[in-house]
Amino acid sequence: MNGLEEGVEFLPTMNAKKLEKPNPKHYMVVAAILAVCLVVSLLVGLLVWHFVYKNAPVQKLYNGHLRFTGSRFIDAYENSNSSEFATLAAKVKKMIIDIYKNNPDVGPFHKETVITSFSEGSIIAYYWSEFSVPKLQADALDKAMANIQASNQATPMKLRNPDLRVDTIVAFSTNPETIKALQDNSCKYALHAKEGLITSFTTPGFPNSPYPPNARCQWELRADVDSVISLTFTTVDLEPCKLGSDTLAVYDSLSALEPHAMVKLCGSYSLSYNLTFVSSQNVMLVTLITNGEGRDPGFRAEFFQMPKMNTCGGTLRGIAGNFTTPYFPGHYPPKMNCTWNIEVPRDKNVKVRFHNFFLAEPGVPVDSCTKDYMQVNYVKHCGSKKMFVVSSKTNKIAVHFHSDLSFVDTGFLAEFLAYDSGDPCPGKFTCKTGRCIELKKRCDGWNDCTDASDEVNCTCTEKQFRCNNGWCKPKYWLCDGVNDCGDMSDELQCQCPANNFKCSNGKCILESQKCNGKDDCGDGSDEGDCSSVVTVPCKEYTYKCRNNLCVNKENPECDGVKDCGDNSDEDNCNCGTRSFTKKSRIVGGLDAEAGEWPWQVSLHVGSEGHTCGASVVSEKWLVTAAHCFHDANFARFSNPKSWIAFMGLLDQRDRSNPSVQRRGIKRIITHPDFNDFTYDNDIAVMELDSPITFTKQVQPICLPDSSHKFPAGQVLHVTGWGATAEHGAGAIILQKAEIRVINQTICESLMPGLLTSRMMCVGILEGGTDACQGDSGGPLTSIEANGKMFLAGVVSWGDGCARRNKPGAYSRVPQFRNWIREKTGL
Repeated sequence: MNGLEEGVEFLPTMNAKKLEKPNPKHYMVVAAILAVCLVVSLLVGLLVWHFVYKNAPVQKLYNGHLRFTGSRFIDAYENSNSSEFATLAAKVKKMIIDIYKNNPDVGPFHKETVITSFSEGSIIAYYWSEFSVPKLQADALDKAMANIQASNQATPMKLRNPDLRVDTIVAFSTNPETIKALQDNSCKYALHAKEGLITSFTTPGFPNSPYPPNARCQWELRADVDSVISLTFTTVDLEPCKLGSDTLAVYDSLSALEPHAMVKLCGSYSLSYNLTFVSSQNVMLVTLITNGEGRDPGFRAEFFQMPKMNTCGGTLRGIAGNFTTPYFPGHYPPKMNCTWNIEVPRDKNVKVRFHNFFLAEPGVPVDSCTKDYMQVNYVKHCGSKKMFVVSSKTNKIAVHFHSDLSFVDTGFLAEFLAYDSGDPCPGKFTCKTGRCIELKKRCDGWNDCTDASDEVNCTCTEKQFRCNNGWCKPKYWLCDGVNDCGDMSDELQCQCPANNFKCSNGKCILESQKCNGKDDCGDGSDEGDCSSVVTVPCKEYTYKCRNNLCVNKENPECDGVKDCGDNSDEDNCNCGTRSFTKKSRIVGGLDAEAGEWPWQVSLHVGSEGHTCGASVVSEKWLVTAAHCFHDANFARFSNPKSWIAFMGLLDQRDRSNPSVQRRGIKRIITHPDFNDFTYDNDIAVMELDSPITFTKQVQPICLPDSSHKFPAGQVLHVTGWGATAEHGAGAIILQKAEIRVINQTICESLMPGLLTSRMMCVGILEGGTDACQGDSGGPLTSIEANGKMFLAGVVSWGDGCARRNKPGAYSRVPQFRNWIREKTGL
């Protein structure tokens, strides 16, 4: 090793440079060169990023319309393939390009302009324009196009066509899909209304086949000059609403201008939903843009022309009268301003009561009223409101209505009344809203005035308690789990101590006992709704899987989540679905629509016609009420041959409709413990003499497990053809109503000794909505997780119909689930 350290380098004598002592100036020169290279590279990178990436050209699209004079509108201009259209379009296009060229923020970036259509007035040209503009200048282009009308006014006349003069021009930024729709002629239609006739149109293939995917369809609707268009959609059945879903839109224009959009629709709508729209001029555009997903039937629409309304508002005199927004109950047109000057006799004051008030617009807060509104006494009103009253301290009042360019609603129906200022509600209580209510409704715990003015400064009776906010409420509302006072003071005294859990039955247990797999409450409420699904010992409150293991999750069946190890909670879930999802006359109800309640059955007996309701639960089995088959007055209701079941029926006069399925009854099985005096165990199943076919109008309802819970406060729906008023006649059209589950303890206090654990109490305690005679046996349904609908109850009995504090009693289906399985195999 020669005694030398490792790592020492021996240089050959011929390497003179390595033997030299390093010179610091060499390092400085190298460092300077590297720094200059780095700065140059950085500058080049910044310039490339700035000009190539940051300021890269972007595509901007605008559509709009241009109004001009100097030419007379002829029919040939309606046809975009005519030579006359092409000649005029070329002139108008040159006018638009000249206007662009005169603006330095617009002209250099223009790529293309296309004239799409013309309409009267003198002549209106609809167009779209495309620009390619550096990204840094895109905002300047947007501002210039937004102010294009002002720019046009400053444009020298020499740039314009000598035969034509531009009156107004507007442009709005739009998305490429809109322009694609305007360019796509494969699904484009032009229709002109005919005097005195209704013209219909549909999506391609409707109703026998679904509309096409990835389609951009448009229908140009026209009427004669000085006329407007009334458009009604009689059927709308599109893809359910979600981000990017198929969209149907209506424009008060012949171009898809967003500021002129009257409505945008997706999903399905019932026949009773108001889908009538009126244009402000003689043109209208309907568009349908679809994606590539599942297809739906589409729509059917009809339109006709009618004279344009030249006056709106006016002077109204007398002691009473009515007035409405234009074309009510159809949607009012855009661009309306109406003022009603109302005058009653000099010795009276005047008030106006508004009914069916709908002046809502997407994205507009009801407290701003920046778009459509009604103004009275210098106060603007908008949104959707219940009936309300405005008044004047004199015998005169002015009501002004305004609608802007976009999004319309149904408006309002109003009535004006003369009244004595000293006694505005003779024999009644006068609310601060001006509404008149019965004196007995004063201080009864219900907000009848809508502003609660009938419930302030009250003296509570012995049957009431006083809330901390001063309201008087019925004592049976204490500790019912519902915030009846509005300040929770009726429930505060019922809360459990800290670190305790309150059971549904009112019992308090330690928080640590919740979700421990044991029924510490006694009613299972501590184990019914836990964050994790675990296997627990089987109890009444647990869901039992097919493998005989139980899970602690509340209502796991058919919710789209596999909770059982054998997935049995998601088996047999081809039920509880309906053809449309919309947005109730059972007393206080509304007409139902075809396919809305496809499990509803109408049971007819002999010459009696409709007698009871029932629910489809399979191809051969129905569930109904046992009391329907109690023999009386020599009528053999217990005889299966006496009955006919109609499935898919909506109108009792239309039983021969092809969508209606008629079946005889093979056998009737009533619950063996049915009590015809107390109506306990009021349930029965019926076997059809032949299977039914499931269609859009006929579907089975899901049967809930015996552990299924329908808690107090849950919204349920009841349907039927029963009487629409107590002791009234039965309904012709199937009726629907929305009601709520009432706390069982409250119901027992309202109807002492009449309820059993096999009955559930459902209704509206303030009255006005209820099932009635003829609804018996019909379904009480619940919308559960995953959109499935379950048969919560069967219409059984009630104390009158829709009475205050008298909810209806329904057979609790989960209590009979095992019996139904035993008799039907379901």
